[in-house]
Amino acid sequence: MHISEGVLAAPVLFSGLALAAAGTGIGLRKLPLEQIGRAGLLAASFFVASLIHIPFGPGSVHLILNGMVGLLLGWGAFPAILTALTLQALLFHYGGLTVLGVNTVIMALPAVTGFYLFRALVRRRGRYLAAAGFAAGFLSVLLAALLAALALVRSDQNFLEPAWMLAVAHLPVMIIEGIVTAIGVSFLNRVHPALLPLGKEA
Repeated sequence: MHISEGVLAAPVLFSGLALAAAGTGIGLRKLPLEQIGRAGLLAASFFVASLIHIPFGPGSVHLILNGMVGLLLGWGAFPAILTALTLQALLFHYGGLTVLGVNTVIMALPAVTGFYLFRALVRRRGRYLAAAGFAAGFLSVLLAALLAALALVRSDQNFLEPAWMLAVAHLPVMIIEGIVTAIGVSFLNRVHPALLPLGKEA
């Protein structure tokens, strides 16, 4: 779901840069020192998942894992995702540096939203845990697709049809992401429950 360079209008690029900088600043302040290792591991997972493309129709889609990153890091998702996207832009030319702010917001803002919406259910564990994981994974991709579509349409109304196709193409990914996130949080609850949010993070 990377938006390439040369596509977005300057106001959208500057808005994305400002929002990404603000989110990353908040994330760095709220990320405890003991969670740096966790953030690095999740950034690496996001990096690798985004590199595995699956053919779908005329294009391809890929796992994102921003829902999982959001549930485990909260606002820390911003610096983690920014790091992964920067490496992807530099090493593989995915997206690009000029659109780094917009792409970060597209991925990280839904991750933080999922954290605040579903951390209470994750804290309750039990039968709510898998449902919360699925909802976080599904919603994070849905919101990311909508934000990407909004960025395209705000840049040029001619992008309305491609933006709609982008959202529709990611419907299978939303379901897969929900399942993967549900399995992931259920597994962590069994082997290392301290990694899951406790509901105290702001």
